[in-house]
Amino acid sequence: MVSAKLELLADMLPALVEEGRRVLVFSQFAELLDLVAEQLLTLDLPFLRLTGKTPPKERGSVVQRFQAQEVPVLLLSLKAGGIGLNLTAADTVIHMDPWWNPAVEEQATARAHRIGQDQPVFVYKLVVQGSIEERMLELQARKLALINTVLGHDSAGALKFDEADLNALLAPLGFLEVTSQTQEEAARRWGRTGRRD
Repeated sequence: MVSAKLELLADMLPALVEEGRRVLVFSQFAELLDLVAEQLLTLDLPFLRLTGKTPPKERGSVVQRFQAQEVPVLLLSLKAGGIGLNLTAADTVIHMDPWWNPAVEEQATARAHRIGQDQPVFVYKLVVQGSIEERMLELQARKLALINTVLGHDSAGALKFDEADLNALLAPLGFLEVTSQTQEEAARRWGRTGRRD
């Protein structure tokens, strides 16, 4: 599985760099990023790395150098590089492996989709066919569907979970029984009696 991804990356990255692309490569596994780094050295492609092993003093310098376009490739672990960074110099994001939580991957991808981004961003997810990774993608899809069911919009465009729902959810116990909410309204919001026992 890993070797197939490394082979694909060995084909992709030189071509992307040749096109002038600025690439973020994410993985949840620092060991996989080590293998990618070895491959980049073999390909003679310059890169930077930001993982949990990166000393805090060097973190800002790594980001600054990538943003200044000193190097075309930045390797990042999902935990170290997935939150709180502004990497708008990137126009390509490659996820080496899926994470069970789609929000984690979206946060990582969002590093390139920040204020100041003035170009399209291309996102690639490397997934081995017939592997557990496909099942992880299915799990991600189910989680996103659940999120959209609760927080999305219905066919008429109305919010499914609105401010009244939030207020009802956070109301003190027994509050719904003494408000002017009808049983029908409570049943619509809570599915049965409107009570939270």
